[in-house]
Amino acid sequence: MNATIHLTDRDTKFIIHNLYPLYLHDLSEIWGWTPNDYGVFEDGPTLTLQEQNQEFAVWWEHPGVLYPYLIRADGIPVGFALVAAPPYAPPGIEFYLNEFFVLRSFRGKGIAKSAAMQVFDAHAGAWELQTNPTEANQRAQAFWRKTLQSYTAGAFRTHVGESGKGGVKWIFRFHNGGGA
Repeated sequence: MNATIHLTDRDTKFIIHNLYPLYLHDLSEIWGWTPNDYGVFEDGPTLTLQEQNQEFAVWWEHPGVLYPYLIRADGIPVGFALVAAPPYAPPGIEFYLNEFFVLRSFRGKGIAKSAAMQVFDAHAGAWELQTNPTEANQRAQAFWRKTLQSYTAGAFRTHVGESGKGGVKWIFRFHNGGGA
């Protein structure tokens, strides 16, 4: 299958909105999250997915700083990658892979690796991505180690550490040219 990435805008953001609850459902298995009283994977009184989407709208309010990519496989929407630049990236980082998701039925086919590399190629500079460091998330940890090994020829750093408001994470950093 051929993977492609496409920057979404206000007219196409609904596709990422449609995929987002599936992403949160996947993460619930790793983080132990449960839905709130209204069946939405959010803290507090978010009643509907439409309300959740409003909180998520920032991704389309700062073009050139926030980059919401849709991932397609042979034209089918199968995931997304959300990339942030300063001031939404950690200090000293030019591009932060905030969220990355591919539907389960499309995993293990090279789609996620291809999409990740396309996203990295779209933005040259100092990168960071993070993932859950627990045993429950070994598949994602292995995916990022293997993908970054291939993409950077081993020129990446990784450590487990505090990530600010996100708690302890497995942090990956690399530089793919350009910038600082």
